[in-house]
Amino acid sequence: MNLSEKIRAIPNFPKEGIIFRDITTLLVDSQAFAAAVHTMYEPFQKEKIDLVVATEARGFIFGAPIAVKAGCGFVPVRKPGKLPASVEAVEYALEYGTDKVEIHADAIQAGQRVLIVDDLLATGGTISATAKLVEKLGGKIVGISFLIELSELKGRERLKPHHVNAVIVY
Repeated sequence: MNLSEKIRAIPNFPKEGIIFRDITTLLVDSQAFAAAVHTMYEPFQKEKIDLVVATEARGFIFGAPIAVKAGCGFVPVRKPGKLPASVEAVEYALEYGTDKVEIHADAIQAGQRVLIVDDLLATGGTISATAKLVEKLGGKIVGISFLIELSELKGRERLKPHHVNAVIVY
């Protein structure tokens, strides 16, 4: 199945000159959704994975079923103020300003093997911050998997030396 055919391109959204890659057209097709989950997980299926970590909100769509498929736990990484218990946070730079992501401080035990999942790799800022959170808690990153990579934004460079997988590359 050609999953890129299931992604709708919306020009000039959210602003002029941007082509938004809309995954909702893939999600409504159960076979395409299942194929996306399988293809995102497949390069890591021989790895021992203790946890899948995914970022808010679209990362959750793929992270949870990949965790079920891998037979492991799922850990959400959220925007500030969304998690109820004690958290660790990492701030990261945006084009104009900064943002922050948080994880429960007890979500990962030292030495646990983690697969990080998100829907889209653009500049790599959010996932780089997520990787720092995982490592701050003592987790070992076995890989990072995306449905889509926007290669012209060079986010993959920011994620070195980690093994990065992207199903669809634009």
